[in-house]
Parts: sequence; C-alpha cells; structure tokens
Amino acid sequence: MSDLSSVVDAYLAVWNRTDATARREMVEGVWSEDGRYVDPLVDVRGWAGVDQVVAQAQARFTGMRFARGAVFEEHHNVARFSWELIPAAGAEAIVVGFDVAVVDGNGRLEAVYGFLDRY
Repeated sequence: MSDLSSVVDAYLAVWNRTDATARREMVEGVWSEDGRYVDPLVDVRGWAGVDQVVAQAQARFTGMRFARGAVFEEHHNVARFSWELIPAAGAEAIVVGFDVAVVDGNGRLEAVYGFLDRY
C-alpha cells in the first residue's frame, strides 16, 4: 500500500469497521506494529492501542461513520486530510477534523496526528 490516498482511505475504513476481529486485522494491515496515534484526547502506540481508541469512538458514536473531507494533500511520505463524522442517514457532520499521517517505508502508518476542528 504505497499510494498515500489509498492509505488514508484504508485508515478511515478502520474507523468504520465495527466487527472487532475484522477491525483488528485491518489495523494490523494498515498500521506499523509500533505506530502512534495522537489527538487532543489520546496518545497511543501499537496495534492494541489504536484498536482500543477506534473501539471507544465506535461505542461513543454508534451508527456514525467517518468520511474523507475535501482537503487532501501529500508530499514524500506525509499526507494531510480532512474528515467528517456523519450520521448514517447522511445528515450534517457532528465532528470535523484534520489529520496528518506519516507512512513508513513499507506503506504502513507510522503515525497519525489528529486535530478536531469542530467537536
């Protein structure tokens, strides 16, 4: 997975995958083993930490889904992109954010730094 746009899409798919076993498999496929996820609310490392953060978000926002926003830029092994947390029915986003993702030499996420624009 070397195309940064595809990595970002896979990253967002992890957040939308509600089956715990399948989600963990996705985490291990998208993230490096010691990858780091940081946002204003958490700072975790590794597959278990990332999986736990996603599971907690899913429990808190049941029935919602993450979608890529309009902003996407990349250079070298770094991408920045916007995202939205929207109700399944497609109403207005309840959370809007902006992330910066760093991809390692194997095409996996080494770090994601998240920012909440509207929460």
